[in-house]
Amino acid sequence: MSKKTKVKLSEQEIDQIVVSRADDGSAWRKPVRVRRTEPASVSIPAELAARAAFLAQVHRKKSLEESLTYVIEERIELEEAAFIGVKQDLSNKAD
Repeated sequence: MSKKTKVKLSEQEIDQIVVSRADDGSAWRKPVRVRRTEPASVSIPAELAARAAFLAQVHRKKSLEESLTYVIEERIELEEAAFIGVKQDLSNKAD
């Protein structure tokens, strides 16, 4: 049996490999789709909950849950936009 030696790649080398294969459909597996059917429950510290409840009132939200949902959705959209920007930057650097 032949023994494979593992080569430790730098982060930059890994990035170059990923970017070079980004448009090659055969290099990727089928996407995995995950859907949660029930709402998730999240615990947060009492002080943070109180601050969030105050801001929910300031912004005239119907409930703390509605306010937190809005804030989380907004933050996720910002994070996703930042992630897309980083991907595009990496792609441009590889070209």
